[in-house]
Amino acid sequence: MASFFSDYGLMWYLEELNKKEFMKFKEFLKEEIVQYGLKQIPWTEKINRKDLSERAAREIAGYTKLYQAHLKKKLTRDWSRKFDFPIQDFMKPKVSQDEYSRFEHLFTSKTAETKPHTVLLKGMAGIGKTLTLARLMLAWSDGLVFQNKFSYIFYFCCREVTQLETASLAELMSREWPSASAPIMEIISQPEKLLFIVDSLERLNCDFTEPELELCHNWIEKRPVPILLSSLLRRKILPESSLLITATPETFDKLEDRIDYTEMRAMLGFDESSRRMIFRDLFPDKNRAQEAFRLVRENEQVFTLCQVPLLCLAVATCLRNEIDKGRDPAPVCRRTTSVYTTYILNLLIPKSAHGPNKKSQDLLQGLCSLAAEGMWTDRFAFSEEDLGKNGIVSSDIPMLLNIKIFLRSRDFKNFYTFLHPSVQEFCAAVFYLVKNHTDHPSKDVRCIETLLFTFLKKVNVHWIFGGCFIFGLLHKCEQEKLEAFFGYQLSQEVKQKLYRCLETVSVNEDLQEQVDSMRLFYCLFEMDDEAFVVQVVNFLQQVKFVAKDYSDLMVAAYCLKHCSTLKKLSFSMQAVLQLEQEHSYMEKLLICWQDVCSALVSSEQVQELQVKDTNLGELAFSVLYNHLKHPSCTPQILEVNNVSFLCNNYMFFEMLAQNHNLRYLNLSFTVLSHSDVKLLCEVLNREECIIEKLLVAGCQLSPEDCKIFASVLTNSKTLDHLNIASNSLEKGVSSLCKALCQPDCVLKCLMLANCSLSEQCWDYLSDVLKQNRTLEHLDVSSNDLQDEGLKILCKPLSLPDSVLQTLHLRHCLITASSCQDLSEVLRNNQNLKSLQISNNKIEDAGVKFLCDAIKQPSCHLEILGLQACELSDACCEDLASAFIQSQTLRAVILAENALSRSGLAVLCEALQQHRNIQRILGLQITDFDKETQAFLLAEEEKNPYMLIVSEEEIKNEHLHIRDTDEF
Repeated sequence: MASFFSDYGLMWYLEELNKKEFMKFKEFLKEEIVQYGLKQIPWTEKINRKDLSERAAREIAGYTKLYQAHLKKKLTRDWSRKFDFPIQDFMKPKVSQDEYSRFEHLFTSKTAETKPHTVLLKGMAGIGKTLTLARLMLAWSDGLVFQNKFSYIFYFCCREVTQLETASLAELMSREWPSASAPIMEIISQPEKLLFIVDSLERLNCDFTEPELELCHNWIEKRPVPILLSSLLRRKILPESSLLITATPETFDKLEDRIDYTEMRAMLGFDESSRRMIFRDLFPDKNRAQEAFRLVRENEQVFTLCQVPLLCLAVATCLRNEIDKGRDPAPVCRRTTSVYTTYILNLLIPKSAHGPNKKSQDLLQGLCSLAAEGMWTDRFAFSEEDLGKNGIVSSDIPMLLNIKIFLRSRDFKNFYTFLHPSVQEFCAAVFYLVKNHTDHPSKDVRCIETLLFTFLKKVNVHWIFGGCFIFGLLHKCEQEKLEAFFGYQLSQEVKQKLYRCLETVSVNEDLQEQVDSMRLFYCLFEMDDEAFVVQVVNFLQQVKFVAKDYSDLMVAAYCLKHCSTLKKLSFSMQAVLQLEQEHSYMEKLLICWQDVCSALVSSEQVQELQVKDTNLGELAFSVLYNHLKHPSCTPQILEVNNVSFLCNNYMFFEMLAQNHNLRYLNLSFTVLSHSDVKLLCEVLNREECIIEKLLVAGCQLSPEDCKIFASVLTNSKTLDHLNIASNSLEKGVSSLCKALCQPDCVLKCLMLANCSLSEQCWDYLSDVLKQNRTLEHLDVSSNDLQDEGLKILCKPLSLPDSVLQTLHLRHCLITASSCQDLSEVLRNNQNLKSLQISNNKIEDAGVKFLCDAIKQPSCHLEILGLQACELSDACCEDLASAFIQSQTLRAVILAENALSRSGLAVLCEALQQHRNIQRILGLQITDFDKETQAFLLAEEEKNPYMLIVSEEEIKNEHLHIRDTDEF
């Protein structure tokens, strides 16, 4: 009977389950397999029934053909309506084999690693990302690409799916299926054959910082759509599948560090010849077409806008209208704002009229009111009800569609969008010139001061042009256009408000850190008011910006050439100054570069300069060199990180030798050759050199280079901090250690994290810890230390005369047993104030050893780092006891451990004991469930001497307990 049940009973029970319950059973079964460490069997080999395997493959292939036919029909029918033209037209001329190859190449592994692909496709709004996806999907449905790669491609538009409150991944996939019941089990049986396309990520309203507990791990689990898609993109659901994600550049700038991607591609839209062709087609007179295009080509910002097909057509139309009316088109191209002002105002003036009528004025005010509300409520598609609330009636809609200020929404029926998001931003800017925010019918619309700082701080990634347009509209020419259109004089109060806002930046260092300098530069550039620019840039004491192209460089130069108050300048030029361009273009680049560098001389108080992520050609470096060697340019802090010198490096080190004020030199991640190291150390060995801190992490140093640095350690009387981490030093460390044992060495801080240290190195470092009388901080994290190596280091550290104050041992493969050796150090070494052993298998047993030592009066430890140490609630009693009995312990970092409310309650109760000492718990509050989060916040509120610091704050080094501590 038992045998009969084991053979057939489970089958009977499974037959009792409905489809959803059966899928749930399979999910639980998968979890059990992982939990017990069982090896996964390929699905084709699980039972000896090859016939069933082949039948399943045929069925899946049949489903694929069915889905491809449905997708093709959907693309050619429904998507045609989305874009107001047949998508077949977009596929003509016939897509070349090169384009098919580019599609295939997106998902071709560049290495032997077979990890699933995540491809990011970035581009400005309207540049053609969605149409490119349509081409890709249509090519797949025709059997032209990915035939052996993907069995299914599912397209999710964030604008559409976020209209759903909750959904499961299975439901989102079923929405795309041709019939009511999608064969989900068959589809996901080969997850590696799935491609999920997530379009318009900027509309997801999700920053990918949700805690693990909130994420969805099951494809049949219903969750809020932003959480669901975040879980998919963070590979919590179907991690074997491939992903193709599109978004604006600003969105990826904000999120790319949070998405593990394999490939990033930029869509550049129209190239120069395509832009030129638009002008040729629109202008009947070729000479006029050429003249109009020349004006656009000479304005880098307007020319860049014309990469977007819709905007290129709008700009060309605007210039043609000016020429047709016998007006000079040149003033239109003065700035980007002037193009938009001319274009929008002309559209709203009836063709037969010489100027606007009352209807035109009311309509523009309604558009501006609608646009402002949309910006503050994060909406770009509007219903007729939305229009009505802002003074636009139903009878106005056909005219707005006809003149192309409005388009029908691609995603929602009976909804309307502005021609382009930038047009909405322009209209929102006009609202603030003609109205006060208190006049708006919606309470969501905020004041202009809030708008300015929201824009400058990049709080909302959708706001690309808005702040710039407000400044641009303050120019005399644009004011005159608006006044002529509305028939009254505009108030100058807006300019005064903006000035007062920017004035507050000068007295608020935190605000200066938050303001995006490049955005401020673009605002001032659009305003084109030199007197105002001079006043504003001299409010700034620190400037930090990234120039990604010539336009950025030109705008930064426009502002920085007027600077005279800078104390800190940080910039990245990326490849802008490296490009081999025609002579006239390089001349323009170098003139702008000269203006940027001039701020180093005109601001005589520059104390800190950072150049990072930059390729410097010979001419560009020569310009920088000439300014850095100027007598009035003597920064005390110089950071040159990930910089490529495409020239003779000798001049750089010569410049270092000439700056006798330099105290802090950071060259991390700038590749240094052996000859570079020699030149650097010659500078460091000079008597007049007063550099105190040297950072050369990740500079591709070799073991041989250590010998040269060793000479500096014995000769320099000022160098007390050396960060040489992330270099493969191996046995080269022996040279450094010998120098550190010399009585003349004054080094206080040595950072050797991730240096491929070998077993012998621990003996060398042990000698240093015995003999050196100045070394206070040692970091050997991310090396193969293990318990045996730590035992060697603990012997000299246990001596009562040890001078080391901070020891960092993150990711060192040490276990609970080594905590016995560390406990001896804590008992005997009264100088050790900080011990960082995060990301090791310390466990509760190891914590007990440490806490027993911390409770001793002889232990003076202040900070203990135990992040991700495989701890449970069982260790909390020991930690609580240590907090109560220790007179010095101030902070314990416990993030990424399996602690629950009960364990945390024990800690919080202990922290009530010392009411006169600030105690810190390092926890990521959002890692806990809602109940525990509420408990922790209540405890922190109740105890003013308890501070809970998030993991993010720890990583950003906002927790400054000791100067040399890095959590």
